[in-house]
Amino acid sequence: MKNILKGRIVVHSHESAVLRSNPLDDPYTRDVVVYLPPEYSQSYSKGYVTVFMLAGFGGNGRSLLNYDPLGEDIESRMNRLISEGKCGPMILVMVDCFTKFGGNQYINSSATGMYEDYIIQEIVPFVDQCYNTSSHTVLGKSSGGYGALMLGMRNPEVFQGLVDHSGDAAFEYCYLPDFPKALEAFRASGNSHRKWFETFWEKSNRHRSEDAVALNVLAMAAHYSPNPNSELGVDLPFRVDTGKILDDVWSRWQAWDPARIIRNYSDNLKKLKLIFIDCGIKDEFNLQWGARIIHSALDNMDIKHHYEEFDDGHSNISYRYDTSLPKIYSELS
Repeated sequence: MKNILKGRIVVHSHESAVLRSNPLDDPYTRDVVVYLPPEYSQSYSKGYVTVFMLAGFGGNGRSLLNYDPLGEDIESRMNRLISEGKCGPMILVMVDCFTKFGGNQYINSSATGMYEDYIIQEIVPFVDQCYNTSSHTVLGKSSGGYGALMLGMRNPEVFQGLVDHSGDAAFEYCYLPDFPKALEAFRASGNSHRKWFETFWEKSNRHRSEDAVALNVLAMAAHYSPNPNSELGVDLPFRVDTGKILDDVWSRWQAWDPARIIRNYSDNLKKLKLIFIDCGIKDEFNLQWGARIIHSALDNMDIKHHYEEFDDGHSNISYRYDTSLPKIYSELS
């Protein structure tokens, strides 16, 4: 095997005007983590394909750098792909959009903050100002995959490509099964999701699976059904006392479901040079069904895209970047 060429990591501290007044008092000065490929040059005539990477729920930009003795962090992976000649040199930008609700769906919300604006109006221009960029692609997995699909199809003037690894879609399959567990958690806190949320952040161990489910449902409500006049600034899609689905709130969630709204963005999607979607056939959150619905819709609209299914679940699938990152370079360089 060839010697592994080494890129480098640069960490910028970026003060955001967009996030300064976010309702959760989350930090508005955040790290922007940038991977620069080996022999990066500001004078490279073509400029570098630049990939904006969105973390999944529970993660932030630095999460992608975490060393995994059983796997590969993104820096090592990119170095290897370039050294093996499987991918050309690209800039990777790892964006931090973590919130106290446990993560982000990368859309604007009165309950979390204006994170779509943050990325589009601040982070992309900031990176373009600092580095020798050419085209832009947005990539993510899980919640990050949802964000990549939404940002890409809503902002084709900013992104020329999108990569959605196992992104949230077909909400009735991926979210509804978790509602009963979240209900029990909120009921145990006196039928108050605010009390549950405050208790959660007081715990020394915030990694319990039952807490993760309740936090995820609450976070989705914060993005899909925010309400500044409601408790914690969100409307839950069910009654906490009985579990009855509230159709008016659930319909607001559905209005953000890519499986339902993908057709509304057909003109934008046709402008993209790359649309890459994949999902495991054993996904624990049933996301393969949303991916199949989106794939079918894109086919019916005659929109060119790359779609793959693979024999695995939802977690520990970063090896799929071995497929998507070279695809980004080949399509956009």
